[in-house]
Amino acid sequence: MNTVMVINRRRFLKTAALFGGGLILGVALPGGKADSQPAGEKTSFVPNAFLRIGSDDSVTIIINKSEMGQGVYTSLPMLVAEELEADWSTIRIEPAPVHPAYNHAEWGGMQGTGGSTSVKSEWTRLRTAGAAARIMLIRAAADTWKVKPESCRAEQGHVLHPPTRRRISYGALAEKAAKLSPPTTIPLKPDNQLKLLGTSVKRLDTPAKVNGSAVFGIDAGGKDILIALVAHPPVFGGKVKSLSADTARNTQGVKDVVVLDSGVAVVADSFWAAERGRDALEIVWDEGPMAAFETATQRKEYAALAQTPGAVARHEGDAEKALKQAARSIHAEYEVPYLAHATMEPLNCVVELRDDRCDIWVGTQFQTADRDAAARVSGLKPEQVSVHTMFLGCGFGRRANPASDFVVEAVKIAKAVKKPIRMIWTREDDTKAGYYRPMWYDRISAGIDTSGKPVAWRHTIVGQSIMEGTPFAASIRNGVDETSVEGAHDIPYAIPHVHVDLHSPKTGVPVLWWRSVGHSHTAFVVESFLDELAHAAGQDPYAYRLALLKSHPRHRAVLKRAAEQAGWGRPLPKNHFHGIAVHASFGSYVAQVAEVSVKPDGTVRVHKVFCAVDCGKTVNPDTIAAQMEGAIVFGLSATLHGAITFKQGRVEQSNFHDYPVLRMAEMPEVTVSIIKSTEAPGGIGEPGVPPVAPAVCNAVFAATGKRIRRLPIRTEELKRT
Repeated sequence: MNTVMVINRRRFLKTAALFGGGLILGVALPGGKADSQPAGEKTSFVPNAFLRIGSDDSVTIIINKSEMGQGVYTSLPMLVAEELEADWSTIRIEPAPVHPAYNHAEWGGMQGTGGSTSVKSEWTRLRTAGAAARIMLIRAAADTWKVKPESCRAEQGHVLHPPTRRRISYGALAEKAAKLSPPTTIPLKPDNQLKLLGTSVKRLDTPAKVNGSAVFGIDAGGKDILIALVAHPPVFGGKVKSLSADTARNTQGVKDVVVLDSGVAVVADSFWAAERGRDALEIVWDEGPMAAFETATQRKEYAALAQTPGAVARHEGDAEKALKQAARSIHAEYEVPYLAHATMEPLNCVVELRDDRCDIWVGTQFQTADRDAAARVSGLKPEQVSVHTMFLGCGFGRRANPASDFVVEAVKIAKAVKKPIRMIWTREDDTKAGYYRPMWYDRISAGIDTSGKPVAWRHTIVGQSIMEGTPFAASIRNGVDETSVEGAHDIPYAIPHVHVDLHSPKTGVPVLWWRSVGHSHTAFVVESFLDELAHAAGQDPYAYRLALLKSHPRHRAVLKRAAEQAGWGRPLPKNHFHGIAVHASFGSYVAQVAEVSVKPDGTVRVHKVFCAVDCGKTVNPDTIAAQMEGAIVFGLSATLHGAITFKQGRVEQSNFHDYPVLRMAEMPEVTVSIIKSTEAPGGIGEPGVPPVAPAVCNAVFAATGKRIRRLPIRTEELKRT
């Protein structure tokens, strides 16, 4: 073992790729000749790319998604185990290498995790992998017993022959099954025969995370590995103008100083030596055109843009005419700030670069993009680069960067020093020099008739495109980035005249998807403004929504369930008030009711959140509830606290003291109810975020009569005079 510690140093696996509905055996992964098993493991049955069964009865499921707390190391194995009829206690998990066999089933030519797609993208493929193996094992047992396969069945890691009461373990059948041809027809179980899916199963990764044996990216690397920190420009787009590094080089423990396009790296034998060395750097920066950039100015520019027509995202009827003819018109402007991802585990990357190969240990959401970027920087071929996916201490989209920013930086440093390195971005580094959820400004108008029903809806959105400048830019159509308008151009409410348009101004601030992406801002605007219309019409906000959602039964179902849970309309504790919101995203439907109080000094306290979710067919209800709870925490952090602001080109925030997240003392009581559904699986990691802000802010209005149109909530605006 060299200086780099690994989870699994296996480089070969005789495997199969599932393409369409078929199985292809014997596809070798990068690294040399194919091998049927990892060293030291007795394996003789590898029916496809996602599964191997050992002669010791072990079942190893290869996971092509990143585990960042959302539970895919349990939910995805459940898909395989259900159809395989495996003994759950024998299940092992292993992260997939980068290979086309493990590409995202919906994204095409890349391997990655995001968009709340893990379960829904693998629902059929992984179940098919398990079913194919089960069929082959049954055939092997039938051949052993000289009986018909249809007289056998699989159960708990064994094949049974009920007429003769014989049973044989999968491990005992592994060698024979490996010699069989894969089935051409692979039927999946009907819903009424599912045993594991839809049940609460304890997470497979919990023991390792509890006992400390789980290896995250920041844990990788042996005792002798060098640590690298980078001094980034204080202003985005800045470059090194002059550098004096003598003091840094003379700092005890510092081994090297490397000038990069993105800044100056200090490489040392410990984190603290690297930090002291970085502090000792004397850098004069050319701050570039962003040196005068300020949030206050940007707000004014966005507000001005919102007064002008943008690229049309939706146009039905004649909203302008209907507004003029409406019995009453309502106008409002909303805004939300840049937001940091603030992942629990700071960004990091371990690189071991040699002449003929590069090994990278990293918590990543974009394995293929990072592999290809590393190859480009190192001068190697992609097949010479191995990405070892570690546990991620949260992602929220930050570790799914098409630019592979922190991975590229790490490879460049390793290439310069010619030794294995672990590069770390401190919390301050990522807060001040990372990527952000864009700032958004919305101008919205609606007209209602004499009964209070909306007849016109006019919505202009202003904010940076996260697709522009990335490999996904081709998805932009007629100037409209779908991720900018999702949740706004497709509002479900029955309104005859709708016009939604978009401005995508360019700035030097790097932006990236953030948990729930465009829905994170559109839900706040749409559901807050819908609440405004309800009050303008003199109607109950819950009943108002129901009446406008007659053609959307899944919206109505979650809305009703959340309201019932909360006891909507019933008396609340003194000075407590309810707010409600409903939103669909990533194929799932979520409604939330927030119970809120507001102190005289303007402090908002969220006491309870009642959440109802319809995510289609379910895998593990415990995971769904946990993701809803986590999403509510995430959304509340942004609602109550989150903001990245700029002054003289510099990010004003640096760590949790001035970019706070929700504290334990602020945590509300959360109740989650899951709607039973036969619809296709939807996403679950992100859909719980969008309704939080509007539900809370609508409750604040109910409590104070003051409408929150700008996040985060500012206590000074709610103080009682």
